[in-house]
Amino acid sequence: MKRIISFALAAVLALTALTACSSGSSKEKVTAKVIDIELTQEEYAFGVDKDQPELLAQVNEFIDQIKADGTFEEICNRYFGDGEPQGVTSAVEDPSKDQLVVATNAAFEPFEYTEGDKYYGIDMEIAAALAEYLGKELVISNMEFSAVCLSVGQHKCDIAMAGLTVKEDRKEYVDFTTSYYNAAQKLIVPSNDKKFADCKTAADVEAVLAGMDSKVKIGVQNGTTGEFYVKGDEDWGFDGYAVTCTGYSNGALAVQDMMNGNVDYVVIDSAPAACITDAINSVQ
Repeated sequence: MKRIISFALAAVLALTALTACSSGSSKEKVTAKVIDIELTQEEYAFGVDKDQPELLAQVNEFIDQIKADGTFEEICNRYFGDGEPQGVTSAVEDPSKDQLVVATNAAFEPFEYTEGDKYYGIDMEIAAALAEYLGKELVISNMEFSAVCLSVGQHKCDIAMAGLTVKEDRKEYVDFTTSYYNAAQKLIVPSNDKKFADCKTAADVEAVLAGMDSKVKIGVQNGTTGEFYVKGDEDWGFDGYAVTCTGYSNGALAVQDMMNGNVDYVVIDSAPAACITDAINSVQ
């Protein structure tokens, strides 16, 4: 799987390298390991400004088109296959121009991340194609994930494209498009942790988690399904766990903190989990 490490993740990896150099070669090499069991089933969609029903219809037509003509598969191949990711440039927002303003949180590789002054990721390449389809200039507004739907609800942006799971409370702020991607949460553990070694199903993992107390710390990205899963969420039907849930601005920071021994485990979306662990393990 081809991946490009974002600027934020690269900074985290630099700290990892320094830690690894000082740890001594006699110790067992501990890496980050993804438990390959899907803990949730969820759908990603884009969130459109409620006052722009015509845009919602256009985006749904666009999603149908890129799935039918192979464009979506081609974009995904650039991040999950042997294709080459393509950088996307954001214009400067200008109310006098015909622009599509996209709200995102560019710390969610492989869906959205930055390298230099360009945006990369599945959502960002779709955003560029969507702007072209609509005949508009693309503006990308990068913000904290928790503000993405709110910014659209406040009419500051036209559409949220941020690896966004369809969730009832988000419908207060946006109208969701048809789904374009099926996702799941996965658990990341240090490679020397054997508590989940015999787990074969989600129920097995959940049974182990259910036996843990507040002394166990699990890292999540703030405002994501991982946080809802760990803390519990009535809308989702998640009971949550008695562990201590620790929030981070992005998944890379959570995994790095696990490797530094500050949290025990991490729960994040499966695609970013794979990207982050591969990148961190490459410099361990």
